[in-house]
Amino acid sequence: MDISRIDHTLIHFFRKISIPLARISLFVIYFWFGILKVLGLSPASGLVYALHAQTIPLVPFYAFYIAFALFECLIGILFLIKGAERIVIPLLLIHLFTTILPLIFLPGMVWQMWFVPTLEGQYIIKNLALITAAIAIAAHLHPLPYHKK
Repeated sequence: MDISRIDHTLIHFFRKISIPLARISLFVIYFWFGILKVLGLSPASGLVYALHAQTIPLVPFYAFYIAFALFECLIGILFLIKGAERIVIPLLLIHLFTTILPLIFLPGMVWQMWFVPTLEGQYIIKNLALITAAIAIAAHLHPLPYHKK
């Protein structure tokens, strides 16, 4: 058994499946977490409620919450559609920007002490992996044609 042949085969296999798996993973995470919110079953609802109260209290919470949940579902669905990357990646970045806000606005809910996140804080920080998956997908796009003026 030639180790370099196995290495080459595995790397080729992982390259072939990495982008489809990243798409499916992002779909599962976004759609699942969004649908939990729609159904009123999300463990993050308290955090979302507290952030909403700190940032946009003039918007009715329930309307915001359902819209946010459906936005998450939409992001998940768009990751399954090849060709929608240029739409969904900016949406994901907007979403992730909003989800890091508790790290700033709700320190008591997301930090036990300096650099020691609560479970909610860990939940937010793991979004770095989602950003990385989206960047990997974007890195495999073909650039749009460049037109000199």
